[in-house]
Amino acid sequence: MMIPSPWRADFPAIAALQRQDQTYLDNAATTQKPQALLDALTHYYANGAANVHRAQHLPGAHATQAFEDSRSKIGQWLNAGDCGQIIFTHGATSALNLLAYGLEHLFNPGDEIVISALEHHANLLPWQQLALRRDLKLIVLPLDADGLIDLATAAQLIGPRTRLLAVSQLSNVLGAWQPLPELLALAQAHDALTVVDGAQGIVHGRHDVQELGCDFYVFSSHKLYGPDGLGVLFGRNEALKQLRHWQFGGEMVLDANYHDARFRPAPLGFEAGTPPIASVIGLGATLDYLSGLDQDAVNAHEAALHDYLLKGLEARNGIRLLGKPQLALASFVVEGVHNSDLAHLLTEQGIAVRAGHHCAMPLLKSFELAGAIRVSLALYNDSEDLERFFEALDQALELLR
Repeated sequence: MMIPSPWRADFPAIAALQRQDQTYLDNAATTQKPQALLDALTHYYANGAANVHRAQHLPGAHATQAFEDSRSKIGQWLNAGDCGQIIFTHGATSALNLLAYGLEHLFNPGDEIVISALEHHANLLPWQQLALRRDLKLIVLPLDADGLIDLATAAQLIGPRTRLLAVSQLSNVLGAWQPLPELLALAQAHDALTVVDGAQGIVHGRHDVQELGCDFYVFSSHKLYGPDGLGVLFGRNEALKQLRHWQFGGEMVLDANYHDARFRPAPLGFEAGTPPIASVIGLGATLDYLSGLDQDAVNAHEAALHDYLLKGLEARNGIRLLGKPQLALASFVVEGVHNSDLAHLLTEQGIAVRAGHHCAMPLLKSFELAGAIRVSLALYNDSEDLERFFEALDQALELLR
């Protein structure tokens, strides 16, 4: 069955990779970029780069306007409305660390932070280290057989000592949407703050933060077909009032003396120093491009491609899928074959997939695995990409078995 991508030509790198005999299937790590983004970056740098919010000259005014226009576009993409603010960071990891340090003053010894067993290191280690600094209890919600956070157990573990819940929207290893409405409701019943790691989820469909109801939502630009070095933190207005400044420098200051200072509120108060200006402007251009696509068609394409991937893997003997992936990716191991050996042979055949623990080492350890192969899809992939992968996989397994 042929599954073409009508958007493939919008991403110049795909044709360039094909000329190098490369098939790119590592999109959960980072995505290729649309021509619209490349044009926006070229325009910004070729027509006069300038810092934002500080200068009265024309290049500075143009840069500030484009920068703030992107902030508005992101707010519209998330349907933030007036319920919160969009803060720019240098990545999703930076945003999560901002929260862990900025909220630290709210915690007392014995308080509880709740995460899940599937978290990426970026949504594990900041909370783990906060728990160690403040003598807190880190609660880890277990998973069920399908790779979903176990709600029955969560209802027992989230309680009156819970001060914060931080969970991923979509697992970067298991490819399964997590039951966020139920989890957030459990936390909110105990007046706990809620943090959603949307690094993977943001790429698939439109997500309404007002409907979701979380206090904070975090994602990375580079996974959403945007530039790297940029993270986005949405914060609900009431929750932002509890967040203390954690980095200090230019831009975020209202007034400074030698021995004291006053700082801006969100968003600028949490954007110390020169922000990633070009990346912010570029993400705005990417969202313009994505907004112009038929979202139903994109969803249908991704679903068909994912089904094609799963059927191809399940048809091959000895392959074990991790969890029950629902979209975007599949992680698997092969009985009697080391994941790094398989990845090496796939690489030699021009297939770009990811092998290892996927920055979720505790999760892989819970499966008693050192690592796994992950194939992850994007809107520009097609069935021919997967046929090349399957052919390379068969040749690799023939050598390794």
